[in-house]
Amino acid sequence: MLLPVLGMAQQRPTPRAATPPKGQRIELLTAAELVGGSFNGVTIRKLIGNVSFRQGTTLLYCDSAYQYTERNALEAFSNVRIIQNDTVTITGDRGTYDGDTRKARMTGNVVMRDPSMTLTTSALDYDLSTNLAYYNTGGHIVDPENTLDSQFGYYNTTSKVFSFRRNVHVVTKSNEINSDTLQYNTVSKITYFFGPTRMKDKLQRTLYAENGTYNTITKLANFQRNAKIETPEYLLGGDKLVYDQNTEYGIATGHVSMTSKKDNLEIRGDVGRYWRNLGRIKVYGSQPVMRNISGKDTMYLAADTLLSIEPKPPQPEARSVLYAFRKVKIFRGTMQGRCDSLTYDRQDSIIYLNRNPILWADKNQLTADSMEVRQRRNKIDQIRLYANSFVVGQDTLLNFNQVKGRNMVAYFSENKLKKVDVRGNAESLYYALEGDTVVSGVNKALSANMAMRFAESKLSSISFLTNPDASFIPPPELKPEDAKLKGFAWRAPERPTRRQVLGKHFALPVKPKSKAKPNSKTKKTTPKKTATPKAPAPKPAPVKVPARPPAAR
Repeated sequence: MLLPVLGMAQQRPTPRAATPPKGQRIELLTAAELVGGSFNGVTIRKLIGNVSFRQGTTLLYCDSAYQYTERNALEAFSNVRIIQNDTVTITGDRGTYDGDTRKARMTGNVVMRDPSMTLTTSALDYDLSTNLAYYNTGGHIVDPENTLDSQFGYYNTTSKVFSFRRNVHVVTKSNEINSDTLQYNTVSKITYFFGPTRMKDKLQRTLYAENGTYNTITKLANFQRNAKIETPEYLLGGDKLVYDQNTEYGIATGHVSMTSKKDNLEIRGDVGRYWRNLGRIKVYGSQPVMRNISGKDTMYLAADTLLSIEPKPPQPEARSVLYAFRKVKIFRGTMQGRCDSLTYDRQDSIIYLNRNPILWADKNQLTADSMEVRQRRNKIDQIRLYANSFVVGQDTLLNFNQVKGRNMVAYFSENKLKKVDVRGNAESLYYALEGDTVVSGVNKALSANMAMRFAESKLSSISFLTNPDASFIPPPELKPEDAKLKGFAWRAPERPTRRQVLGKHFALPVKPKSKAKPNSKTKKTTPKKTATPKAPAPKPAPVKVPARPPAAR
């Protein structure tokens, strides 16, 4: 008597509620009426009225059924219900069940329920051995938190995980999610994306990604691969994006781009942080770059950190402002510049440059303690210089014409310098040229205020408005110290180039070198006679002519 007991003790323990082995007969429990016979040459038992079957822990109920005694299978009709382990219930109009493979198929008004969800569909296949249910005719899932719809779906009743394909639509308490491929854990309430996915909230904000997760309870999204946040004001994207809908805070990393829709402005960098409640986006890493397209002119601005602030919905009167910090560089077709901090009022199109600002406009260099660049109709209208203002320009002979004063206002027309007003402690030094080839002298002047007019970016006249003191120095009397005003510094090597400002974020495409096509036919050519190069003609010596300063009044 002890031998069988010892043998059982040495075997691996069997888990509770073990899956019945294949081949276990389906047991008929109840039926109001039983009729035996054959159907299409197959022996069956026709069961009518309050029919029920059992196989292990699986129960099946229906109004009527055909039981195939030779192959351990049955067909059930009307009010069909399958119950597995007292946890999973499937109902439908008609069903089939194979007791050997333990596979069931239910059709017509199918409803599947377990403690975590309810699924409705028109047809459902369920493998009781693997606990995997499948539908391909469209399904609708409801749980206490969300509803889900898709064309195809798999459900694992053990892991409680749904896998959806094609036209996936999820509705949560605060979002709508549309995807092509998605998984949903009915216990943790986490969705997993494996294809293009869009999630829109009640405030018309849209999150897009091609891979990632979203927790429908904590409202935390962790998106990867082409991740984006889109609001009525912004479009923020990156390789990866983490966004908390409760705090409305998000962080994007890798190939970050922020686009402001209303003023055609885009910022690119390595890291971007988004505060929805504050209306702020901060971009930094690898010198982020702003691009602002205005008609045919485009302005690029690079710095260590770029901070964009948009007015929040309750404050429409607030301004849209861009702040740039540390090592700021500007490139525009008609203007380049540098400074250490910058503020761009996008509503009034005014750029404020602070901390060692310097601008280059055509052949002119402008410096001051601080500056303002005012724009009108997407073109430079004025540049205002405050404290220690200094303007330097080169003429055709590369001489340095100079103007300095307390404050200045430079006026532009069609992005060309037309007039400069010097207000307070004005000083000027300009070279007088004959035919743009010979220096005839140097004009130096002092005045409380001064006005200069330009034609084709060249000085045409100077007006001394208050207490003028002017002198003209002919070339023989010009000393080296007379060629520079105090504070003069020519900083052309610091002028940013397009490639320096655009960096890697707006890198210019590299044009492939075109390979020369080999000639199919070789032509006989006669060598051309090469002309003997002539020695260059000596430059004429400067001719001294009477001094002719620019017109002054």
